[in-house]
Amino acid sequence: MSVTASSPTVARTAPRWLRAIFIANLVAQIGIVVTGGIVRLTGSGLGCPTWPECVEGSYVPTSRQEEAWHKYVEFGNRLLTFALGALALAAIIGALVWWFRRKERAPIVLLAAVPIIGTIAQAVLGGITVLTGLSPWAVAAHFLVSMAIIAGVTVLVVRSYDAGDQPIQWLVRREVRVMAWLLIVITGVVVALGTIVTGSGPHSGDADTEARFGLDPRTVSWLHADAVLLFLGLVIGMLVVLRVVNGPRRATTVVGLLLLVAVIQGAIGYSQYFSGLPWALVAFHMLGACLVWMLAVMQIMALRTRGVPVTVS
Repeated sequence: MSVTASSPTVARTAPRWLRAIFIANLVAQIGIVVTGGIVRLTGSGLGCPTWPECVEGSYVPTSRQEEAWHKYVEFGNRLLTFALGALALAAIIGALVWWFRRKERAPIVLLAAVPIIGTIAQAVLGGITVLTGLSPWAVAAHFLVSMAIIAGVTVLVVRSYDAGDQPIQWLVRREVRVMAWLLIVITGVVVALGTIVTGSGPHSGDADTEARFGLDPRTVSWLHADAVLLFLGLVIGMLVVLRVVNGPRRATTVVGLLLLVAVIQGAIGYSQYFSGLPWALVAFHMLGACLVWMLAVMQIMALRTRGVPVTVS
């Protein structure tokens, strides 16, 4: 299969400064997941036991608190939320400024609202998580909402590099696209099972509580591992298919990176399991989960072009 442009077009990608803001939002959204994970992994989830105050009568940690160093870990993560909010505001304001100047690419403005909406939702959910004493469902929801935000911001970043919004030209057959969507679904299942594994082990988020879901950690860990094997099979299959059909080079690169990160992620997963789940390894595993999810979203977007008419032969 070969792909050629049918006619030259004027590039309408987002300006470099705006793309930099979008990328910063993506990095920050992944970063807040990791730092939030460190809060949980170090048992600091109730380091600041109230919301929005850290402790009753004070928005910052106080010397009279009994939470020792955990209060600083939790408070530091809360402070990062403000930086996240500033980046989210910059994204939507920057997108609006660009739109008012050019009066085009309106979908970018809508996508640019994802970071600010997600940050507000996470702040509210974070408060609920604290006020419910780290309910396992609230903690899991907190992480999964972050995954949804990362997906949205990933789409925003990729779309900002597109030359336009229309026409949309798929560069592979329908069967390959179905396989790509299935890969995203299985990736989501793996990520969701990962939250259950963490919530069933020694890292519930509160230093005084061993586990919260009440499930056997060994059983849910092996269920998670089975899902990962299915995921790896799909990634390898996708890479082979793209080679066979001479798929777009960008898609092959993204899927290749996905396979590399997934293999490293698997090695970390087995290492943490057999070494008693040291929190540092689990934190790296959470970072890997974010990168795997980001690349899974990117791979299907790499199978099409937007704004550039092409001829497929």
